[in-house]
Amino acid sequence: MKRTRSVVRGIGSYLPRRKLTNQDLEKFVETSHEWIVQRTGIEERHIADDDETTSVLGIKAAEAALADAGLTADDIDLVICATSTPDYTFPSTATMIQTGLGMTHGAAFDLQAVCTGFVYAVATADKFLQSGSHKRALVVGAETFSRILDWNDRTTCVLFGDGAGAIVLEAQEGEGTSADRGVLTSHLRSDGRYRDKLYVDGGPGSTKTTGVLKMEGREVFKFAVGMVADVVQDAFKATGTSAEELKWFVPHQANKRIITASADKLGIAPEKVVITVNKHGNTSAASIPLALDAARRDGRIRDGDLVMIEAIGGGFTWGSALIRW
Repeated sequence: MKRTRSVVRGIGSYLPRRKLTNQDLEKFVETSHEWIVQRTGIEERHIADDDETTSVLGIKAAEAALADAGLTADDIDLVICATSTPDYTFPSTATMIQTGLGMTHGAAFDLQAVCTGFVYAVATADKFLQSGSHKRALVVGAETFSRILDWNDRTTCVLFGDGAGAIVLEAQEGEGTSADRGVLTSHLRSDGRYRDKLYVDGGPGSTKTTGVLKMEGREVFKFAVGMVADVVQDAFKATGTSAEELKWFVPHQANKRIITASADKLGIAPEKVVITVNKHGNTSAASIPLALDAARRDGRIRDGDLVMIEAIGGGFTWGSALIRW
């Protein structure tokens, strides 16, 4: 039976101008390049300057995605921005991206699910497009996590970076099979009992401050590897596909050890895993679109490829989406 699919028309990304290498970190925090690489796989990350706000990064990524799609802002009627580091408490970063693109029509809003934000945003946009209420959506993941780090805490400040990625989704009619192009299925989960494992210790409704990131690294590692399996397996079950049929696995880029352990647990071959954490660090909601864009630009991801995206983030939240490129 025919059904509406959300097909990827274009993709783009943007990284801040300034790079921060592990060697740079060695100069002001007690750590070493070897220690960071051994435990995380990270070699460098990008850090936003004062004039590079989250919306600025998001606008540049969105412009790149529109150019790749051969479309303009006039062709978009929905903007969703996944971010935990908005420019302001309000208005939403999505509306600022909308304005930056010259849009005065359609709808725009932010979505906050921390590192799982982009997966949640793709799933949300897909529902809008399937419903027929909107035709094309711009889905952005943009973060400036450097603004909420304690730069004296070597266990967290070495992990994160800034950046943005975006995709354009377009409603198209498919045959209703796993051979269709577009988002085939998405599965989202959350469990608020684990708040203390990964959180920011501030907020306007509690401390009236922005706060800084806090994390129990070992606990997060354990849950990250254990929790993602269900949403990935659910995606395979819903579509009648398998790890063997998967062309690319593009997980949230938090830690190389988490990525490889998760792929191994799911039976996904190492050569199918896209890894960019070494160059970007953990960019939270921006990490998956940044990795997707890197793999698309270097020729790995091609039209027709079956691509799995998945993530786990503070909350905890976690989710997956299976996409036929």
